Amino acid sequence: MNSTVLYTIGVVAFVLGIAASIALHEVGHMWPAKKFGMKVTKFFVGFGTTIWSAKKGETEYGVKAIPLGGFVKIVGMLPPDAAHAAANADGHIQVRDTNTGLFTQWASEARDAEYEDVEPEDYDRLFYRKPWWQKVIVMAGGPTVNLVIATVLFTISFSGFGVNMPTLTVAEISDCAISDREAPRACTGDDPVTPAVKAGLQPGDTFVSFNGKATEDWDDVIEMIRANGDRAATIVFKRDGRNHEVKVNTSVLARMSLDDPEQTERVGFLGVTPEFEVSRQGPVFIAQEMWALTVRSAEAIVKLPVRMVDIGKAAFGGERQADGPIGVVGASRVAGELVTYDEPSLALGTQRIIGLLASLNLFLWLFNLVPLLPLDGGHIIGALWEGIRRGWARLRGKPDPGHVDVAKALPVAYAVGLVLMIMGVLLVYVDIVNPVRLT
Repeated sequence: MNSTVLYTIGVVAFVLGIAASIALHEVGHMWPAKKFGMKVTKFFVGFGTTIWSAKKGETEYGVKAIPLGGFVKIVGMLPPDAAHAAANADGHIQVRDTNTGLFTQWASEARDAEYEDVEPEDYDRLFYRKPWWQKVIVMAGGPTVNLVIATVLFTISFSGFGVNMPTLTVAEISDCAISDREAPRACTGDDPVTPAVKAGLQPGDTFVSFNGKATEDWDDVIEMIRANGDRAATIVFKRDGRNHEVKVNTSVLARMSLDDPEQTERVGFLGVTPEFEVSRQGPVFIAQEMWALTVRSAEAIVKLPVRMVDIGKAAFGGERQADGPIGVVGASRVAGELVTYDEPSLALGTQRIIGLLASLNLFLWLFNLVPLLPLDGGHIIGALWEGIRRGWARLRGKPDPGHVDVAKALPVAYAVGLVLMIMGVLLVYVDIVNPVRLT
């Protein structure tokens, strides 16, 4: 198939996957909200101009022009306070129109928007009036769906398609012992011969044991070689169905650190490269890989402000870091390249798109849990604090302190929202003028 067609298919598949992930995230909020009797008036994927919408019951469902997110309107997320609102005997909310102070005005306008769809019979259906644990479930529902999507997609990728894993069989023997920094160059007559050559190892040999310890997988081989330094090693390998034993001293070279790829360390070296084969993995492997990616994602979120400085430089011609942040435009371009780079098979191209969507959902799960408004994590923290405060008052026999007013944090929400908007626009621009490329 033509590479341009494949590229387009990859981009379209990824964009549809993003849209589906956004929609399911919002379902994660809407479904428990409706189950708990909350009033949900809007469910939209995207922002901006409405492309399509339809009303079913009290909820309007629709799609907007800019596919960079979505929202569910759950009525009553901001409680009225004593200074700006009062409840009539019939339960109808009246919000005072006049306010002094910029922040107070913001809060008043936000409360006014919250209650525009409220009828007297809706009073007990307002979000803020629900138990704190129901609020937590509703707000955590969206990120939880992203985690479930990521788990399903990683399971399909690792268990369905399989993973290219190193085996105990040798694929190549290095001719000379040179450090990782020198590795791209060809061997010369001045370079020392590798211990593998001295030992007479050949492609096709399969490791059985190292210094008397059985080798279960290639990680065992690497770990034992690196730990051996320049000491003597007894290697048992299988060739043509028979076990052979050789003794050789491993070398010590500067090799890439297994914990930090940007660092090097002097470790034992033998000079062998394993064969790889695709094998389906189980739940333990999936959990380990997802945990490792979660840690890297958390580190990326913490370093995001610093990395955005690099993005700002890249916008004006600076070098674009391949492992830096990318926006939806950049991710879509990467998706197109994933199905054309090195001419992968249909199965491998599909697996790459699935893996990209899985990684994105895992990141969205973690990012949405950041405890700042307007992110879901900000609402979760507010609900948890309400539960703690009310529980503590109950234990001490004190009066109920009431609902937590998240409207007081609206200045933070607006500031965070503005920063996220600027970051999004900047990433889209840089993705266009200075994109990340796989080749």
